[in-house]
Parts: sequence; C-alpha cells; structure tokens
Amino acid sequence: MTRAAFKLALLIAALLVSASAGAHKASDAYLQLAAGERGLAVRWDIALRDLDAAIALDADDDGRLTWGEVRVAWARIDAYALPRLQVDGCPLRIVGRGLERRGDGAYAALRLASDCVVASALPVIHYSLLREIDPTHRGIARIERLGLASVVRLLEPTEVLAAPASDRLEFVRDGVRHILTGYDHVLFLLCLLLPAVMRRSPGGGWQPVERLSQAVMPVVGIVSAFTLAHSITLGLAAASLVSLPAALIEPAIAVTIVLAALDNIWPVFSVRRVIVTFCFGLIHGFGFAGVLGELNLPAAQFAWALLEFNLGLELGQLAIVVLATAALFALRARPAYRPIVVRGGSLAAIGVGVLWLVERTANVSLLPI
Repeated sequence: MTRAAFKLALLIAALLVSASAGAHKASDAYLQLAAGERGLAVRWDIALRDLDAAIALDADDDGRLTWGEVRVAWARIDAYALPRLQVDGCPLRIVGRGLERRGDGAYAALRLASDCVVASALPVIHYSLLREIDPTHRGIARIERLGLASVVRLLEPTEVLAAPASDRLEFVRDGVRHILTGYDHVLFLLCLLLPAVMRRSPGGGWQPVERLSQAVMPVVGIVSAFTLAHSITLGLAAASLVSLPAALIEPAIAVTIVLAALDNIWPVFSVRRVIVTFCFGLIHGFGFAGVLGELNLPAAQFAWALLEFNLGLELGQLAIVVLATAALFALRARPAYRPIVVRGGSLAAIGVGVLWLVERTANVSLLPI
C-alpha cells in the first residue's frame, strides 16, 4: 500500500470510529417551569438511560431497567438531580415523581416546587445535569410567566448561567449541533458523496472528474433532495401530524446507511440517486424531530423554532458537504481512491450500519457509546 493510500485508510478509520461513538440520540432533558403568584412549579423529565449512565440504575447490570430498580433508586435520583438545577431566589424541593414513556424511551418525571415569586422577566437558571459525563447534553426548558408569553431556553450543562432566549438564535445553534453530533446522518451523507467526484467512462469504468463543477452539480442535487425530504417529515413529525416511534425510525436510518453504501459497490437501485436520497431523507427527517415535538409550543413559537432548527441543520449540513466534497475532489485522482476510499469506505460503512441495526433492534451495545 502506498503512503498516500495508507493515510486515506487512516482517515476513513478515524471517521468511522468517531461515528460509532455517537450514533445514538442526543441527550436531552425537558423542563416546564410555571412562575405564578403562588410560587414556581417545575416538571423535569430526565431520560432513564442518562440517569443510568450517571448513577448506575441497572442494579443487576443486565442491560434492562425494571420498575423495581427505578423504585429503589428514587432517593439516589433525587440526590443526583436536585443540586444540578437551581433558580436564583427560588430554593426547589421535590414534591412528586413518576415515569413518562416517550418516543425514545422512558423518562423519570420529577415535580419540583418553590414558594418564591420570580421577580425578573426571566428566571436565572443554573443547570449542570450530566456535566461530568456528557458535555453535549442540554435541557430544553419551556417557561411560562403570569401575563407574559411563554419562552423556550436551551440549558447547556457547560454554562454557568442560561442566557435569555431572546439574546440568541438558540434553535439555530441546536440544529447545527444536532447534525454535527448525529453521526448516523453524517455517515449517510458521506456514503452519498463518495462517488460524486467520479464519472462513468464510455467503457463503463469509473474515472475522476476533470473539474470541480462536474462534482458540484451531483452534490447539489443530492443535498437538495435530502434537505427537502427531511424538512418535510421534520415539520410533520414535530407538529405531531405524523408520528412514528423511535424504535422503528432508528433501525430504518441504519438501513439507509447500509443501502447507500452498498449502492457504491454493487448498484442496487434502478432509479437515479437523487430519488433514492429523497426517499431516505424522509426517514432521516423523523430522526431530527424529537426536540421540537416534546415542547408543545404555541403555533407562532413553534413555527419560528422549527425555522431556526431547520436552518441550523442546513448550516451544519452545508459545512459537512463543503469540507467533504473539497477533500474528496483533492483525492479523486489518486490510485487508492476507488479501492480504499470508495470501496473500502463503503464496506466499512456497511459494517457500522449493520452493527447499529443490530443494536437498535436487539437493544444491545456492540459499539462504544
């Protein structure tokens, strides 16, 4: 293997290892804060999978949480969570507990209260849940105040204080974060882009394109189809007009990766790739929808948050596509490009996709998370 080919192989391996580390749903918690004349009421939903990672709820370590294990662990859940949520001037106490089944699994639903009256327009929230183990986690808070419109704030555990939502386009940033840390979506895009810098010669073989413009047009078609498709289902699912369980969507996303990569080696689709991309993009849109669908926002706020979130998705996607296309174009003429990058990379993606499919259907962990 030439030195250049060896470097390409290392690059592919690094991409796939990083992808395997984060293919699962981003870690989110959901908060509803209602500030009124009689005090502050809070509902805080935390995924049991996140609590298990933090304080080991699975007592027998069999990979399955039972109601008995959760019931025994309530005191530890309280002790872990309560210090990690503070509202200035409002000492919180836990007044109720329960379990909530959501599309992506079971959540501990903590009810908290305080007798304080929030003096400022927006309460100052200190949030540090999972800071020690998952800096990408965030809380999504809907805040309702007497006589004022509700607002949404994204609470980052790496921040000391949460800034008012009006100070920044929070859902734009969250959309960027969602696509950049959604490694299954990134891997799917990379599988689509690998052959974009090649063209079929009259003899039926593959040759590198001569000009960047020859690669840009297929890339534009692929990205446009993917964007249109996932925007459609993102809007429908986030608005609760169409609902599919995560237990179906997450394995389906893994299947799209396997098929897209397989098509790079042995063509399996008789239609143009842009059509395949659109169909698969509809599936990926459901994977993006969980955040907004849980907030139950008023129509105007929902529409604005959806616009911001989708804009963030596209900005993050554009960054990935530009960097990947430029790198692939620079490497396209190397002898190792077809056997190592296209074929080898696609085979590796098939392997990762199959492992993700097994994980998501059998509820086992085969790759590090």
